[in-house]
Amino acid sequence: MPITNPKRYTVTAALIYANGPIHIGHLAGCYIPADTYVRYLRSKGEDVAFISGTDEHGVPITIRAKKEGMTPQQVVDKYYDQINKSFADLGISFDVYSRTSKPIHHQTSQEIFKDLYDKGVFVEEVTEQYYDETAQQFLADRYIVGTCPVCANPNAYGDQCERCGSSLSPLELKEPRSMLSGAKPVMKSTKNWFLPLDKMQAEVQAYVNSHPEWKSNVAGQVQSWLKEGLKPRAMTRDLDWGIQVPLPDTEGKVLYVWFEAPIGYISATKDWLIQKNGTDEGWEQWWKQDDSKLVHFIGKDNIVFHCIIFPATLMAEGSFILPDNVPANEFMNLEGDKISTSRNWAVWLHEYLEEFPGKQDVLRYVLTANAPETKDSEFTWKDFQTRNNSELVGIYGNFVNRAVVLTHKFCEGKVPALGELTEQDQAVLAELAAFPARIGEAMENYRFREALALIMDLARLGNKYLADTQPWHVIKTDPARVGTILNIALQITASLAIVSEPIMPFTSEKLRKQLGIEGDQLKKWADAGKRTVLAEGHPIAEATLLFEKLEDSVIEKQVQKLHDDKRMNELAAAAEGKEVPEVKAEIQYDDFAKIDIRVATILEAENVPKSKKLLKLKVDIGSEQRTVLSGISEHFKPEEIVGKKVLYLANLAPRKMMGMESQGMILMAEDKDGSLAFVQPGKDVWNGATVS
Repeated sequence: MPITNPKRYTVTAALIYANGPIHIGHLAGCYIPADTYVRYLRSKGEDVAFISGTDEHGVPITIRAKKEGMTPQQVVDKYYDQINKSFADLGISFDVYSRTSKPIHHQTSQEIFKDLYDKGVFVEEVTEQYYDETAQQFLADRYIVGTCPVCANPNAYGDQCERCGSSLSPLELKEPRSMLSGAKPVMKSTKNWFLPLDKMQAEVQAYVNSHPEWKSNVAGQVQSWLKEGLKPRAMTRDLDWGIQVPLPDTEGKVLYVWFEAPIGYISATKDWLIQKNGTDEGWEQWWKQDDSKLVHFIGKDNIVFHCIIFPATLMAEGSFILPDNVPANEFMNLEGDKISTSRNWAVWLHEYLEEFPGKQDVLRYVLTANAPETKDSEFTWKDFQTRNNSELVGIYGNFVNRAVVLTHKFCEGKVPALGELTEQDQAVLAELAAFPARIGEAMENYRFREALALIMDLARLGNKYLADTQPWHVIKTDPARVGTILNIALQITASLAIVSEPIMPFTSEKLRKQLGIEGDQLKKWADAGKRTVLAEGHPIAEATLLFEKLEDSVIEKQVQKLHDDKRMNELAAAAEGKEVPEVKAEIQYDDFAKIDIRVATILEAENVPKSKKLLKLKVDIGSEQRTVLSGISEHFKPEEIVGKKVLYLANLAPRKMMGMESQGMILMAEDKDGSLAFVQPGKDVWNGATVS
């Protein structure tokens, strides 16, 4: 059953692989929801430990290292620094952002594994696995590629096909090959230690069934696994990179990444206390006391690990609390397609922060408004622009700006006195008082889209109140009444600063400064909704815009960049897989001597009507000018090549094309991506110079 009155909260956000940068799918999936929840709890005065870090073991790390020509340690060092900085710049307020490569994590993981081993929990089993005889290494799922049995993708991984999304096992692949050597793998016996989930099913089922409050998408996936029947799962792997199995004669064997990675939450808690106090003393209160509430924020692809495998591990150990809730989100798509790091179809956080300085909260707002809380959602740059311009600028920013500007215009920049209240005033103040509880209830139940909608409704309440009362007209006849109106408008503004902070912390801070607030005032949730948050006579700073309108050109640039990045990635992938053509059959010198290659200058160039490929060129070969038809129009515009020095095959027999005669040939080089380049002399050689 869920914990109703916890004394403290242990909140985790997924340990992401340190093999690449953060994108908006990661943010919408778990990091912004987790930060929102934690900030809300802190504003209520709750005792919270917000834990996360990078997962620095497993095959994705070694694959990235191989691709970048680096060691695994160099890869994780590089991306840890980038990820950590990006999160900090976005305002993700971790208490600790740790790493699974730290000694404290190795020690903690090995201790838990050894404890389970000593208790006889694991089943030792010899199985047949794929082995690369050339590389002399057992192959983890991601080290095996082959043809997908579902969609015939020739480059499906041993655990999943990224084209059709099917979950696979290495044995299902057709024509499997090793990613290490390209060789066909063979089956070979190896010993590993399995967690007998089949024997633990009843216990896991009882735990899952005790939490009917879990989100439907989470409960549905977990129940599906349970219905199929849990199977033993190996908790060790035959790899070089990872945490060594703490048993004799286990060289070359490491802990399964999904055994040790969730333990990273525990070791990160210890790391946090060590950094803060010099000792990890007290870490057990966050992980072993029944009055602590453990909440995991993750994406949908990690549900089974956090709802079944990690809880089963903790059950087997026996002294840890179990996750109280796992509010996993679904996936966020991008411009009508799935986000894909391999295809470079993503909006990267570090690039966003560079290109949109000071607009962290715009991204936080849009990703919350479109959060994939129970089903997949979509990010588009046009929606990003619309929400910024229509909602943040047009509603939220407009209300705050009017309230502050009118206070300076009519009340000398100070909070005016609250005079006699009309029925309209009383109704608005009653609505104001009700908002914090409604917003808080949504946040406590992980409905952050609803919470954000209510925050915007509060801003709309303020806008409507000013529009209905029209203080700019009333000032002519009743200045005292204007004071009451603006006092109420400013109290709404102050409450906005409090309730907005969990989702838009940078905006909340700007708003506090506009209201002339310092220290901890306007940070306590209990103050939100009150009619006396700002005292009479309190000075208000000059108005500054909270948000700026985004022009079409800015958005069009981002859309174009997205497509350009994808195209460049496709070309790079094509080039990577394209083999250098074999050398043609041998010829004699006399054969080569027959070829007359000369330097020429392109004098004119034009498209050939009704042809997609041909350009009609006039070239100067020194002794005369000639016409050449060249199939290069898909690569060059006519105006780009006029004046270029090129190499020209002068004694090629004329050929009729499109009703015209082509005299000779311009020599071109084809790059790996299929693009063409002129073969040109290294200096400005005279036309007609021969090449030998």
